[in-house]
Amino acid sequence: LLASSTSPRARELSKITMPIVFNEPLSFLQRISEYMEHTYLINRACSLSNSLERMQAVAAFAVSAVASQWDRTGKPFNPLLGETYELVREDQGFRLISEQVSHHPPVSAFHAESLSGDFIFHGSIYPKLKFWGKSVEAEPKGTITLELLKHNEAYTWSNPYCCVHNIILGKLWIEQYGTVEIVNHRTGEKCVLNFKPCGMFGKELHKVEGYIQNRNKKKLRAIYGKWTECMWSVDPQAYEDHKKSEKKGDNKTKKNKTENDEADDMPEVLETVSVVPGSTLLWRIESRPAHSAMMYNFTNFAVSLNELEPGMESILAPTDCRFRPDIRAMENGNIDEASRQKERLEEKQRAARKERAKRDEEWRTRWFQKGTNPYTNSEEWIYTGGYFDRNYQNLPDIY
Repeated sequence: LLASSTSPRARELSKITMPIVFNEPLSFLQRISEYMEHTYLINRACSLSNSLERMQAVAAFAVSAVASQWDRTGKPFNPLLGETYELVREDQGFRLISEQVSHHPPVSAFHAESLSGDFIFHGSIYPKLKFWGKSVEAEPKGTITLELLKHNEAYTWSNPYCCVHNIILGKLWIEQYGTVEIVNHRTGEKCVLNFKPCGMFGKELHKVEGYIQNRNKKKLRAIYGKWTECMWSVDPQAYEDHKKSEKKGDNKTKKNKTENDEADDMPEVLETVSVVPGSTLLWRIESRPAHSAMMYNFTNFAVSLNELEPGMESILAPTDCRFRPDIRAMENGNIDEASRQKERLEEKQRAARKERAKRDEEWRTRWFQKGTNPYTNSEEWIYTGGYFDRNYQNLPDIY
């Protein structure tokens, strides 16, 4: 689909300042919290006694975590060092805290926990952006860990690659691709999901398929669907038989793809998911708000993320994204003011960095510290606790 990542054509975007018109009025920390939109799938996994059924629910959750990106062609604001975001959703039974723990490279750490003590969901994300001339590719570096405490289970995975096409000319569109491997570290069961690139004729656009297998690599269930629509589970043999019969019946003539140097046209989405008889529905996406297209294609969940309800100002940490003046100005439709504020904040950040260098002072994170993920042995930023005690003295003045 794209040239290899070692190609000299790819340019790192972390060092390039993008015009604010490419942004959406949310910080990347808020975008991370959108993983939690379908928390009911984690709660479902917690309630199930069978590890295979739990893996199905976790696999559906992993796919649903990227579903909100469909048609979201705006880039979230880069968080400032020390920026935080909290999200408490009593209706969904969780609370989340995230912090920008590093600026070079940019690393965002998050920790979510069930209010009833059923699960912990955490990770640190380092999105590597590459510019390919006509498209921008995001490599989602970082591991995500979900711990189901009652079952003494931990699942880990990484998100697929994401690509925004036609950033210079043509209609912007998004695809996700790559292999996502979800591991249950207690049972050894794995779910290997293949997010398919759209391919030459667009037949594979949005498709996800894979298998849950036991520690001996025996296929237990087939998982299939579209990350923009729904995910299903079925017996592996039934899935393979269905695919064979589909191939036999697929004798339609393919149109020749014409070369277009100006834009990568998005293939027409011709069909919904072909459901195999005997399948179980794992997850279906919710419809978006009526005026979503006029609101950066936000979901119902995303629309509420920047809200400052009465009384919240006195509770939130002063470093919370909701207080960022550039994001707030953009949300209010004042693009010039948003640009001015973004420039001011970046300059303030640079001045603070110079001042620390002058004093030979290291930046100290407040809520997370470097540690080792016990399940993958990889380095990660671990939540040290205490954020919800509401003791916000000595926090940096970043806005």
